[in-house]
Amino acid sequence: MTTDTKNNKPDTGVVDVCPIGVIRSCYTEKFGIPRQPGMADKARARIELLAPYDREEMVKELDVFSHIWVQFLFHDAIKEGWKPTVRPPGLGGRKRVGVFASRSPHRPNHIGLSAVRLFEIDRKSGLSLLVGGGDFLDGTPVLDIKPYIPYSDSLDGAGPGYSGENRAPVHVCFLKEAERFCYQYEQETGRELSGLISQVLRQDPRPASQRGRKRSFGFRLWDINIRWEVRNNVFTVVECRRVQELL
Repeated sequence: MTTDTKNNKPDTGVVDVCPIGVIRSCYTEKFGIPRQPGMADKARARIELLAPYDREEMVKELDVFSHIWVQFLFHDAIKEGWKPTVRPPGLGGRKRVGVFASRSPHRPNHIGLSAVRLFEIDRKSGLSLLVGGGDFLDGTPVLDIKPYIPYSDSLDGAGPGYSGENRAPVHVCFLKEAERFCYQYEQETGRELSGLISQVLRQDPRPASQRGRKRSFGFRLWDINIRWEVRNNVFTVVECRRVQELL
């Protein structure tokens, strides 16, 4: 270890990390976000690059790749600190494993990594990347972006570990009024609301402690509050309403 003579501090080799962008996502609250990327491919997000990283030459040739890796900060979990062991949802929330054997946001450095589909590099207002299939909370800081390379990033023989636990299939249906709302919303905005709701619910976003209980739940996508109920493993969307209508 050397010493930084200018600041009279030990030189640990650690460098400061600053966000290069911020994510604008359809997930405006943590509840309902898929626990892994790619589980809801209808999810859309925009990665807005920040100055001085919003330079055209920094994304040159990036659009020849179909997917990208996004390294980001679990910013909403920082205040909760980190934990040496966690209860993964894949184990029903009953068994503890080491935090490094999980993808929990409660990590020492709160860093996340997701592979997402790159649809477009948008240059209309600043510089941003339009992506799909992400598991990002709206407002997430981005630390780095790299191209996804299939021949090296998709590894033959990789085992699923405890994430390969079998789950009962989830069936999703909509009450007529909720179905009608989704249709009208999709016509107005072009957003695939009903398809995204179905994909989110098929992942069963309920905490393990709440499974098996007969009660209603809710989550938010974009500016829409969605209320749903579970009976006999059938997830029924009972209501969709704009947020401003509830204020």
